[in-house]
Amino acid sequence: MLNKFKRRYGFILLAGLTAIITACSSNIRAMDHSNMAGMDHSSINMSNTAPPVSASTQTSDSNIVDGKNLTLVATESSLEVKPGTTLPVWTFNNSVPGPQIRVKVGETVRVTLKNELPEPVSIHWHGYPVPNAMDGIPGVTQDAVVPGKTFTYEFKATVPGTYWYHSHQDSVNQLDRGLYGSLIVEDPKEQYDRDYTLVLDEWMSMGLMDMSNMGNMNGMDHSSMPGMDHGNMNSNHGTNTSSDSPAAGSHDMSMYDIYTINGKTGDAINSLPVKKGDKVRLRFINAGYLTHKLHIHGHDYRIIATDGQPVNSPALISNQLIAIAPGERYDIEFTADNPGKWLIEEHGDEDRMKNMRTVIAYEGSNSSVTSDWKEDQPLFDLTKYGAATNMKFTLNQPYDHEETLNLNTSVLNGETVYTINDKVFPNTDKIHVQKGDIVKVKFINKSPKDDHPMHLHGHFFQILSKNGKPIEGSPIIKDTLNVKPGEEYVVAFEADNPGDWMFHCHDLHHASAGMVTDVHYSDYNSNYTPDPTVGNKPE
Repeated sequence: MLNKFKRRYGFILLAGLTAIITACSSNIRAMDHSNMAGMDHSSINMSNTAPPVSASTQTSDSNIVDGKNLTLVATESSLEVKPGTTLPVWTFNNSVPGPQIRVKVGETVRVTLKNELPEPVSIHWHGYPVPNAMDGIPGVTQDAVVPGKTFTYEFKATVPGTYWYHSHQDSVNQLDRGLYGSLIVEDPKEQYDRDYTLVLDEWMSMGLMDMSNMGNMNGMDHSSMPGMDHGNMNSNHGTNTSSDSPAAGSHDMSMYDIYTINGKTGDAINSLPVKKGDKVRLRFINAGYLTHKLHIHGHDYRIIATDGQPVNSPALISNQLIAIAPGERYDIEFTADNPGKWLIEEHGDEDRMKNMRTVIAYEGSNSSVTSDWKEDQPLFDLTKYGAATNMKFTLNQPYDHEETLNLNTSVLNGETVYTINDKVFPNTDKIHVQKGDIVKVKFINKSPKDDHPMHLHGHFFQILSKNGKPIEGSPIIKDTLNVKPGEEYVVAFEADNPGDWMFHCHDLHHASAGMVTDVHYSDYNSNYTPDPTVGNKPE
């Protein structure tokens, strides 16, 4: 598990590949689902299958699909992130992001994955409380889908909100190559004039390099790469926690030099059209491995949900930076009441950050793009936002289990590892529960410089306190929580979804190098037996 840091593109590039890729215009549009509550899906040309794809194919536009009977085909393709810059990718239905799957609460999702890639794949429904057999974890809930085969995922859509899906087979690499998309479960009571989904990601321009003479890149260990820069995360992977042992090698996150929204970067990112008076919803999904601090210019807005779960009585705010960590989702609502052209952009002093931007563009406006940027924009604090109300869990109630997860960065056999209570997966201690148990978990980040966005499969948890102080605002229900160096959080959840569930860092570099544990129901009996010939890689 320690040598999983593979370069995104070594699997496909040969000498001179970029010379034969045809540059074409392929705009992946920010998805506008105007008046979705009453929309007939057949009227928006929703497709349930992918077009044929050849090795030199360019990606097509990401489209909206009905999730009640859908086929997702995993294929190779090429993504033009901006004119003249094309990257080799793996896709669902030949787009990056993959199709946006839309269903309404109460409907049954039925998605068949067909694998036309050279390696096994799977689909994990990030944040969604699916039955355990549908969680898409190779070697834990199913065998990865080998080339030429299919697997059908089926579950009922019971909880509305913004979610996403991605491969969980060798996920540090397969998600990195583009195998992800959004899952939107609509609440029929919610109606918006504009409903946009913005999927954030990072890529490596080194994917354009001629790697024919660089050996087997699939076996490359990024832990030997120097000088990690986590940009606006202020992280430096590889710092050894032991003062009397040599410094660990670093995983160089500065190699992610292309930042994208919906598969495009900089001026190639489509604007977000609005009309004055529109009620607008923005759904942000971070599919990458870096935290992005976004500023929405020119408007007051409400943060109405995090990780798909509603915020109680969200107040209007403006000119605050919203930090969205890997795996997290934030839903924003505003009224289009300030005509012009206004930026949504990442803040930071690195050139790569300046290319994560799009524009709120009022129809009929001829003005230039306006920015109300200030040097000292405050960072939005979710723990003090919204109105307090009755919470399902409290700090002082009795719990069936109380767990402490010390998260750390260390060195093992000369390689950087990421530990939970000084152990690396699969040797980490499982959290053993039975159905109905109430569980309290304390996260303590002891890594000097590493953020750890911790993601629990199959469940939502409630945040009770941060750094010893109880949450002040709305109850916060999430499935992914970013724990920064020195921070301590206490969360609680009910063991209400039997199975074997991963609990891991969603900087998947950290997960693949050890920061994974399991929530194991002792009263759950699985009928699944792993096939040792498939090559399941659950991290």
